[in-house]
Amino acid sequence: MPSVKDVETGEEYIHVRFRDPDEFDEIRTPDWAEKPARSVSEGSEVRMGQKKDGDDWEVQAVLVSKTLGEEKAREQAEGIVEKIES
Repeated sequence: MPSVKDVETGEEYIHVRFRDPDEFDEIRTPDWAEKPARSVSEGSEVRMGQKKDGDDWEVQAVLVSKTLGEEKAREQAEGIVEKIES
């Protein structure tokens, strides 16, 4: 499982970054990731990236409700990534 690289509070979400967006050719918010994400944290979103050197998709970042605060957002984002990547 990847480790958290950065946590940043935006206008609507706390962005918990696991991988550098520059590692990917394309980044999407897939519909299928909504269910595992929201089972951990209501209203969260998962950004998946496709690696430049292959066909694999990996979690790039998790967006969690700004109301949780950065520490709780980090914990919940790690739980979401564990569900998706295990």
